[in-house]
Amino acid sequence: MTNSPLDRPPRLSSILLAYLGVYVVWGSTYLAIAIAVKSIPPFWMASARFLIAGFILYIYARWKGAPRPTRLHWRNAAIIGTLLLLGGNGGVVWAEKHVPSGLAALMVATVPLWFALVEWVRPGGKRPPTRAWLGIALGFVGLAVLFNPAKVLGGDAIHYGGAAALVMASFLWSCGSIYSRHASLPESGLLTTGMEMLAGSAALGFFGAIVGDWRGFSVTTITTEALLAVAYLIVFGSLIGFTCYMWLLKVSTPHRVATYAYVNPVVAVFLGWLLAGEKLTLPTLLATPVIVLGVVFITTARAATSSEAVQPEPRPSGSAGLPCDEVKPHEVIDAALTRAPAQSGC
Repeated sequence: MTNSPLDRPPRLSSILLAYLGVYVVWGSTYLAIAIAVKSIPPFWMASARFLIAGFILYIYARWKGAPRPTRLHWRNAAIIGTLLLLGGNGGVVWAEKHVPSGLAALMVATVPLWFALVEWVRPGGKRPPTRAWLGIALGFVGLAVLFNPAKVLGGDAIHYGGAAALVMASFLWSCGSIYSRHASLPESGLLTTGMEMLAGSAALGFFGAIVGDWRGFSVTTITTEALLAVAYLIVFGSLIGFTCYMWLLKVSTPHRVATYAYVNPVVAVFLGWLLAGEKLTLPTLLATPVIVLGVVFITTARAATSSEAVQPEPRPSGSAGLPCDEVKPHEVIDAALTRAPAQSGC
């Protein structure tokens, strides 16, 4: 009796293409954001992006038979979407009006540092292992080089407001991801992702209106390059990138999938230099391996800790811990970083 196509192991070429998609696509989204915000207000751009992507995912999931979400599901999705997409992605898109895309990606690569710290200080949290503390120290050394290169290396100082926004974005992203691990959410990962994107889109649009994101903006000033960048973010960043990541979580090991956190900033720095003429400064060149090495220490420490666990952590109904074919949004975006074994790039 022959095996069905679903029973056969995936081809190596398919796995490599999926990894290439996660590495390059998510690494390139920083450059796409930088192009888009040149002529589109950052919060409105992000709001439109997630509105379209979220609508597509929500409608598709409901069409495939996902049950209607409850009020509790919507409340939790709104909290998570606000933290991840307004606090996290919103901070990135605003900062990229002031700092190079490669530098933004490099600073966002410190997200695992904040995961380790937030997971420690939260009620019932666990103290990071020694290897993780080494990674945290390395990460903050890299941040110090980036924040004040004029004093550390004699380089040019960066925009402090943009740098602070990136640090806050990384922190809020970590808070939202950790909250999502324990929140009651729909069983369908696609449905939950769509809900979080829709909620995040509303939060981004509302915040943009409050801060006057639209002032001085005219639709006639939107460039073709900006529209193409937004389309790229929707199709490749929010849809294809997520799909590749979800599939890899099923066919590969979470720790291997987590390597996107090491590769994305390198890809972003290179693309910014190659396509946008961004400078490869000495502080950036020195901070890149330091921060990436810190992320490696933290992620591998998490992997070692989880492999020693005897019992899995209990999960509330509808939250993380489902089979791989029902990956949650936080698993889609950063599961390999929030816990190992089981995610953006967004």
